[in-house]
Amino acid sequence: MRDSSGTGLLAALVDLGWHDMLIEAPDSTVPLVFRLLGETGAHAPLLNDVIHAAAGRPAAGPLPLPYAGGSWVQWDHTDDDGSLLDPDLPIRQVPPGLEIPLAAGRRALGWWLTGASRAMLTLARTHAIDRVQFGRPVASFQAIRHRLAEALVAIEGAEATLEAATDDLGCLLAKAAAGQAALVAARHCQQTLGGIGFTAEHDLHRHLRRVLVLDGLLGSSRELLREAGTTVRTAGTAARLVQL
Repeated sequence: MRDSSGTGLLAALVDLGWHDMLIEAPDSTVPLVFRLLGETGAHAPLLNDVIHAAAGRPAAGPLPLPYAGGSWVQWDHTDDDGSLLDPDLPIRQVPPGLEIPLAAGRRALGWWLTGASRAMLTLARTHAIDRVQFGRPVASFQAIRHRLAEALVAIEGAEATLEAATDDLGCLLAKAAAGQAALVAARHCQQTLGGIGFTAEHDLHRHLRRVLVLDGLLGSSRELLREAGTTVRTAGTAARLVQL
């Protein structure tokens, strides 16, 4: 995944049996593959396959996917120039599509978001250890430690929620938690990196763009939390997501 992206990575995964693994062992295949996408910064139009499989259909072409703000997009199987927000991703706006099963797709995106969050955290931690100010590594400063610790807690909490998600509401909340964790990690890692984190020469900006796009896909964290609140309020009860 470190050396390929887009249709090239999709073709390599298909040769490895991606579609068969997606049907036979989705609970282990999806977290592994999508978390690696986030950690490596690679991308491929795998979300279409996850949703097709969840609907009981064979792998086919791109699907119209709901996006934040009530818009719809399509993740094309090409290597063309991408969206304005992330030029690496071949995502374009399309008219509204038919209803699709969202739970599996949201869970997959959640793992992608946590993988990207861990990549940002690794960059920030490495910088904090190597960067010296006032004769000390900045990692020794309490404010830096607090930022990195808060990012780590948010990421691990999101991963625990993803592991526990089994139904529509659980996957909705897990994707929202992963989106929030990614935004927390982006904010704290940017502050830890300081000026270098604002430059195009540093890798942080690639992960930052990626999490902004993925958070909006299939509903942003803010929209999903509102949807979950509406669901609970309408039902008058909340399901117990994890047996503590």
